[in-house]
Amino acid sequence: MTPAARPPFSLYPELDATALDAFVTALESGDVTGLAPARAAEVAEARSLAVFTRGKVTGADGDLLDAALWRHTGAQPRPVVVMPSPWTNLGWLTYAVQATRFAARGYNVLAYSARGFAGSEGQVDVAGPLDVADGSRALDHIIERSTGPVTRIGFLGDSYGSGISQLVAAHDTRVDAVVALSTWGDLGEAFHENSTRHVAAVRALLAAAAKARLSPQTQSVFDNVLAGRDIQGTLRWAETRSPFSHIKELNRRQVPVFFAHAWHETLFPANQTLKMFNELTGPKRLAVSIGDHSGPEMPGMLGLPNRIWSDAHRWFDHHLKGTDNGIGDEGQVLGEVMWSRTLEPRPTWPSLTEQVHRLHLADDGELGEEPQAGWTATVLCGMDTPATVADKIVESGYAEIAGRPKVYPTQDIDRTVAAVWTADPAAETIRLRGIPRLRVTYRAANPGSTFVAYLFDVGPDDAAHLVTHAPYSDLDSPPDSLISADIELQATAYDVPRGHRLMLVIDARDPFYGDANLPRATLAFTSPEATPSYLDLPLG
Repeated sequence: MTPAARPPFSLYPELDATALDAFVTALESGDVTGLAPARAAEVAEARSLAVFTRGKVTGADGDLLDAALWRHTGAQPRPVVVMPSPWTNLGWLTYAVQATRFAARGYNVLAYSARGFAGSEGQVDVAGPLDVADGSRALDHIIERSTGPVTRIGFLGDSYGSGISQLVAAHDTRVDAVVALSTWGDLGEAFHENSTRHVAAVRALLAAAAKARLSPQTQSVFDNVLAGRDIQGTLRWAETRSPFSHIKELNRRQVPVFFAHAWHETLFPANQTLKMFNELTGPKRLAVSIGDHSGPEMPGMLGLPNRIWSDAHRWFDHHLKGTDNGIGDEGQVLGEVMWSRTLEPRPTWPSLTEQVHRLHLADDGELGEEPQAGWTATVLCGMDTPATVADKIVESGYAEIAGRPKVYPTQDIDRTVAAVWTADPAAETIRLRGIPRLRVTYRAANPGSTFVAYLFDVGPDDAAHLVTHAPYSDLDSPPDSLISADIELQATAYDVPRGHRLMLVIDARDPFYGDANLPRATLAFTSPEATPSYLDLPLG
């Protein structure tokens, strides 16, 4: 019996291409047979207000980009929204429902498939100069086809399209506002976090682009990340493609930017986007939610009620149409607390953290109030433990959103291949808000070393949930040298219940990351008197 073929990997596993195709076909024909009542009503409303057509945008180098246009007739001045596609062979189809909703709100809308994906010509440039030029050509295309004056212009993208949107806004002075969902700020940091290769993320990107046409340079860079080659070359390639590298232009024009992200993001971890967010000086907003890449905004792509997309519409209504809808007065940050789903607005990112509490790593495996020197905790390299980032990239985040976060059996963590420190049970709820920081000193017997630090919330039954984590690699120190690592764990908003314990686990192997350790090597963690090892907890 022949086994069933595995479906192709997608960063958007919840999206139904057949249903989206049927929705678009109805936009063209007006025949809503078979559509759900809500979708049928949206089609009818959109067709009464705007004309929908498929077409081609002439991009950089003459490459034709697959596109769809929602265009109002008449001479009334209107704002415009341009939507570069995510990293998926669905291309612009991903945005079909939301683009229709923008059109119903009075916008002229152009959604297009990024070069190399779906029906677009060219090769995947990973938000490089060709993609930036494509964005400007797409804007030219919709302006030329608008029958009335164009008032203001917004770029909106999810995932891949979000990075392109930021970069186009930095280079094209016509762009007045940006919405960037599940985005990146520093692509180099996303691929090489604390000098550690994000190999699972790159493998996922390659798998999701299996039907795309990668440029030779793109393929070479991805191969180099997986193989650990030419790190400096990868970082130079990523710098051009990082909105953070072009932030001066966004700040010079005070471009309003709305970010949405996930706490447990595995493709573009939150801290590198936060770095971008905190350096923006114009109007800005950040929504951070439970889940992983594109998960929090996924229901909106399906046409379901979704606060991320609702705020995206409000952001453009306010900054492109001048609507006084209150979003400019609601604070810069809206965080969803794991796992309570409580939404906490804050005026700024720094205001999340009201104080910092320091716990020291001690000899007996305790996280204590006082520093303790002279101890050693040895970790054997090359062995994985139950402490891992997630079971599956992207998909584990959907379980989190559904209220089923991964449960970690902490009693099964082998203390010979992991170092473990545990705090006393919490006397009251510990409100973690912000970026935990770890300082730890260790000795690596061999050149090149990697470890991953995990912070867990452990219940009375020793079952745990992951609060946050971060990898760290040292690639330059000589063998047997003492290495001091100062690490920012990924940002979090997490309430540790009364009676639960915080647990710090450090091991030397996680399949999500490239490993610089030699097999069977050891890492000896310690706490010198002059530079004690500690964990700083942000409390809010």
